[in-house]
Amino acid sequence: MERLSEQIMTHAARLSEGTPLAAKGLLHLGKRAAVDQALSRLAERGQLLRAGRGVYLRPVQTRFGTRGPSVEQAVEALAQQRGEVIVPSGIAAANALGLTTQVPVRTVYLTSGRSRTLRIGQQAVELRHAPKWQLSLSGKTAGQVVRALAWIGPEEAENAMRKLKAELPRGVLEELVTAAPQFPTWLARAVGKVVHG
Repeated sequence: MERLSEQIMTHAARLSEGTPLAAKGLLHLGKRAAVDQALSRLAERGQLLRAGRGVYLRPVQTRFGTRGPSVEQAVEALAQQRGEVIVPSGIAAANALGLTTQVPVRTVYLTSGRSRTLRIGQQAVELRHAPKWQLSLSGKTAGQVVRALAWIGPEEAENAMRKLKAELPRGVLEELVTAAPQFPTWLARAVGKVVHG
């Protein structure tokens, strides 16, 4: 069993910071039950961090001690590994776009997968299942606008969109108009009215 643990740690050392480990990705090293047990023991010893059910992360060694990987890197790697779309929440997008000065107290991401909470080092990261339209244009400024407006809500979306129109490049506005058919009616109306008005 110790040999399997060493193989897992050797494999983990080759991965970039924040890349999650899961038993299914380590089946080339041994049988599923043995891999599960080895991962669990490595987490008990502190050699791996248990981020959530079946998800482990390698702690990062610094000259100041051990810390968890960056949340952004871990979430991005998890999205790639699981084939999910995972994006920052609406309040984070609104803050990044200057639509609010509120800073999110909890770290929340929206996901195409199931809702769950991950532990990355000392930080709890909430993944909330979201409708497909809120996950559209992921990785783009236009996607941030969609999530920010969803958080702001129908009553204030048009005012927020007017504020953004002055600051956003024309290409971003065109992306929003192109994607508008997949949005709820209130959001598609706000986007169209402001961009074409």
